[in-house]
Amino acid sequence: MGQTNLAGKAIVIIGGTSGIGLSAAKACKEAGAQIVVTGLDSGQKEELMKILGTDSPVLYNDATSESAAVDAIELCINRFGSFDGLYHVAGGSGRKYGDGPLDQITLEGWNKTLELNLTSIMLSNRAAVKQFMKSGNAGAILNLGSVLGYSPSATFFHTHAYAAAKSAIIGFSKSIAAYYAGRNIRANVIAPALVDTPMSQRAMNDVAISSFVKSKQPLDGGRSGIPEDLDGLAIFLLSDQSKFITGQVIAVDGGWSLTDGQIPNPL
Repeated sequence: MGQTNLAGKAIVIIGGTSGIGLSAAKACKEAGAQIVVTGLDSGQKEELMKILGTDSPVLYNDATSESAAVDAIELCINRFGSFDGLYHVAGGSGRKYGDGPLDQITLEGWNKTLELNLTSIMLSNRAAVKQFMKSGNAGAILNLGSVLGYSPSATFFHTHAYAAAKSAIIGFSKSIAAYYAGRNIRANVIAPALVDTPMSQRAMNDVAISSFVKSKQPLDGGRSGIPEDLDGLAIFLLSDQSKFITGQVIAVDGGWSLTDGQIPNPL
């Protein structure tokens, strides 16, 4: 097998203006891809231009908007002449809206969390599949899940709507992978554990959680993940080297889902 690369590929990254998505955007470019990135405007436009260059368009929009992925894919085709892969990273905690343990979840918290993390993926994946079917070309879809979708942590990560959404991403991705396999449209999921991103600063700055992570994610000295930990797998799953792989969920979790690094539930 040759070196994994994305030469000749045009990739859309939904949620690529910070954290895991921005790291993936840089890595995909370095692997030879032409990219279009979407994300919320955080006031860092000049910094993003320095990082991504002027040849990688950035669309500032909300991933929960029905037009967000459609516009990005259209721009990708107009700019680069093709559309080969989608990486959906966008999502977020619904804690501030009322997500939490089931007995405390508000309806707004439930609905907003599912909209951020599940509805947005449905919209981007639908746009990608429609374009792949229209063009008749093979295509790769990669969705960002979470180990919390199948390996819960009761004490520190008890946002049950978030866990439900991330679990649903797995079922959704496997289902579309099965249905569209005959069209050479692939769908896979990366499931990280705790990664140091702007979204995870509550956990990253909590001494008790940091201590817990040392035993829960024991690889490499017991550390939190960094966005770059996911990049190699993302490139592989978007490349032709994975063209016989679909419907898979691969954890990048430092051992989270294998360990018993639990502490007693306060209940």
